[in-house]
Amino acid sequence: MESLVPAWLVPARSQSPTWKSPGSTRIAQHESTRVKRFKQLFGGTSLEESVEKSRGGAFSALRDLFRPGVKLDEDFWEELEDTFIMADVGPYLADELIERARESIAAARLEAAADAHGLVEELLVEQLPAQSDTLRRAEPLTVVLMVGVNGSGKTTMSAKLAHWLQEQGHSCMLAAADTFRAAAIDQLRVWAERVDVPLIAQQPGADPGAVVFDAVDSALARKASHLIVDTAGRLHTKSNLMDELRKVQRIAVSRVGADAIEALLVMDAITGQNVLNQARIFQDAVSLSGLIITKLDSTARGGSVFGIARELQLPIKFVGTGEQLNDMDEFDSTRFVRALLGEPATA
Repeated sequence: MESLVPAWLVPARSQSPTWKSPGSTRIAQHESTRVKRFKQLFGGTSLEESVEKSRGGAFSALRDLFRPGVKLDEDFWEELEDTFIMADVGPYLADELIERARESIAAARLEAAADAHGLVEELLVEQLPAQSDTLRRAEPLTVVLMVGVNGSGKTTMSAKLAHWLQEQGHSCMLAAADTFRAAAIDQLRVWAERVDVPLIAQQPGADPGAVVFDAVDSALARKASHLIVDTAGRLHTKSNLMDELRKVQRIAVSRVGADAIEALLVMDAITGQNVLNQARIFQDAVSLSGLIITKLDSTARGGSVFGIARELQLPIKFVGTGEQLNDMDEFDSTRFVRALLGEPATA
């Protein structure tokens, strides 16, 4: 399957960030050429800008730990673990990170915290799943199922994704498969008009599977490249609603094949580690292919991304970086970690 990402947006294939020698890693705070070009094309808030609250929160304390003059003693390790936990990395992952950092730093015979900044950056990047193509592209149609609980930003991200694809020259349609709430259909209709994308919708209370069936027919007839399906913001504790979600996926697979399905779980970064229980149930119900993390700009707990990615072992495809239509960016693990850490303190 071909990638939908322009070549200049795809990071070069390489190994994880290389830690060469003490003090050799320096992290540029200014946006890279790639980020600037992304903003010129799509506008909106970049990944780097969206983590400002996290960068100024617990991760500010983390940067301060690597200032010159700080020794790698037991006080340092205790503060580092506390900082990871405060950033919502999660206690188990924080403990593992500390253990691995101790081993690597001992092997390198480092004595000053300032020399270990790049090594810790590398360890954090390694916690995030390897990058993958942003979205599948199958012929004649790719169906993108947007799943998640109410309030996660799922409907808004459906419209943002349609707009993102259109900006790259692809043709999209939207389907309102959240038929349990009339307001959800109305909200998606407003978004569809705003981004100028055809919408397939039925009356409130209609069968979501029937909506998807009709939407696939319409998308194929119009030769659309992508059909983005906004599913119900279902309560993960309601088994009948999860059964409906399974049914929607089965119908989509029966029409276009499993390889043409993207099932993306939309998760709210503000919720942090607490969202993991919901995510596991969704993962058991449907075959998820990736994650979208929303409201990254609204939380100082950006460390939750590490725990979420580690637990679910799914690629993070996109992040929501704000409230505006163009406030969406592709996720890149190296960019994310470097944006969080920034430059270590100098004094």
